[in-house]
Amino acid sequence: MTHCLTARVVPCRLNYYLIGCALVAALGGLLFGFDTAVIAGTTGWLKEHYGLSDGTLGFTVASALIGTMLGSLAVGKPADAFGRRIILMVMAAFYLFSALGCALAPNWWVFLLSRFLGGVAVGGASVAAPMYIAEISPARLRGRLVGMMQFNVILGILLAYLSNWSINHFFGAALGDQQYRWMFGVQALPSVLFLGLLFFTPQSPRWLVAKRRLEEAGAVLGRCGTDTGSVEEEIREIQASLDLEHHSLREPFFRKKYLRPIFLAMIIAAFNQLSGINAVLYYTPDIFKMAGAGVESALLQSVSVGVVMLVTTALAMVVIDHIGRRKLMIVGSLGYIVGLAGTAWAFYTGGNGTLLLVSLLIFVAAHGFGQGAVIWVYLSEIFPNRVRARGQALGSFTLWTTNAAISWTFPMIAASAGWMAFVFYLVCMTLQLGWVLRVMPETRGVSLEQIQKELGIE
Repeated sequence: MTHCLTARVVPCRLNYYLIGCALVAALGGLLFGFDTAVIAGTTGWLKEHYGLSDGTLGFTVASALIGTMLGSLAVGKPADAFGRRIILMVMAAFYLFSALGCALAPNWWVFLLSRFLGGVAVGGASVAAPMYIAEISPARLRGRLVGMMQFNVILGILLAYLSNWSINHFFGAALGDQQYRWMFGVQALPSVLFLGLLFFTPQSPRWLVAKRRLEEAGAVLGRCGTDTGSVEEEIREIQASLDLEHHSLREPFFRKKYLRPIFLAMIIAAFNQLSGINAVLYYTPDIFKMAGAGVESALLQSVSVGVVMLVTTALAMVVIDHIGRRKLMIVGSLGYIVGLAGTAWAFYTGGNGTLLLVSLLIFVAAHGFGQGAVIWVYLSEIFPNRVRARGQALGSFTLWTTNAAISWTFPMIAASAGWMAFVFYLVCMTLQLGWVLRVMPETRGVSLEQIQKELGIE
C-alpha cells in the first residue's frame, strides 16, 4: 500500500543566489559523471598498454568504484563535523589529483591508485552535493534544484564521450596509443573551477542550526528562501526536527525508528544499479564494437547515448516537482523493461546493430527520465536532519557497492553470453516496478522536516 506524504506548498520566489549555490554544488555531479564515464573510451588502450585480461580490465574499471564505496561511506560523519561545503572542497581536490595522476601514471599501479582517488571523490560528492542542495532549497523547488546534480552527472558523461571522441578524431594520429592519457587529463580543468567556486558558497543552513550558529543560518535562509515564509519559523522547525535536547548528531543510526527510511534508501539505490545502467555507460563503445562498429563509430554512437540521457533528464527536471517522484519511477521502469528486452534480444540473435542502438537509447532515456532523475533527490529527502549525512552515505554506499559488482562482472559475462546479463537486469527492473507501485511513498512538495513527521520519526 503506497502512502503519499502531505504537501504544504508556500510561495517561494526563485532567486539567482539560490540557483548559483545549487549549480556550484552540482558541479560535483559533472565531475562525478565525467570521471565515471571517461574510462569507457580508453578500455582498449588500457588493456593493450598494461597487458590486461578481461578480469583485470574489469578490476581496473572497478578500482574507482571501490574508492567510490569507501568515499560514500566515509564522508557521513565528517560532513556532520565540518559541514557539507568543506567536504565538497576536499572532493574537488581529489578530482584534480586523480585527473593528473591518471594522465601521468608511469605504470598500472599508479593508474589504479589515481582511479581509486577519483572514486573516493565521486563517492564523497554523491553524498555531499545532493544533501547540500536539498538543505538550502525550499520544498517547492527542491526536486528541480537537487535534480541539477543528476543533470550535471549526465552532462559530465556526455562531455566525457565528446572529449574522448574529439581527442581520437582530431589528435588520434598525433597522439597514437597515448591519447588515453589526454582523455583522463582533461578533467583537471573543471576540477580547478569547482574548487574555486566553492569558496563563494555558504554552509548549509540546517548544518549551521545543528551547530547552533543561528545567526549565520538565518542569513543563509534569508537569501535562499524558506518553506514557511518566515526565517524565524523555519529555524524553529529545523530545531524541532533536530531536537538536540533529547537527541545527538552522534546517536546510533541503525535504530528501529530509522528503519523505514533506511529500507527505502537501500532498495532504491540497489535497484538503480541493478538496471545495469553503469555497465552500459562504462562499456558503451565496447558494446557497440561487439555489434560490429569500428572504434570511431563506437565512440560517436556513445555520444548519442549521452545526448538522449541528457535530454530526458532535463525533461524530468521540468516535471519532477509537478508530477512527483513515483510517476517518474513508474514511467522509467516501463522504459527499462522495453529497452532491456530489446538489448537482450539483439545480443541473443547475433548483435543486430540497429536494434541494439534503438534499444539502448530507449534504456538510457528511461533511466534519465526515471531512476536517474529521482535517486539523488529521494536519498536527500527521506532522512531526518540529524542523521541525513549518514543516511545519504548509506544510500550512496549501497548504490556504489552494487555498481562495483555489476561493472566488475559485466566484461566476463559479455565475453561469453552478453544477453544473459541484460536478461538479469530486465528481471530486476520488473521487480523495481512492483516495489514502486506497492511501497514507495511520494515526497513531492513536502518540507524536509514534514517528511520526517510523515514517516513517523519523532
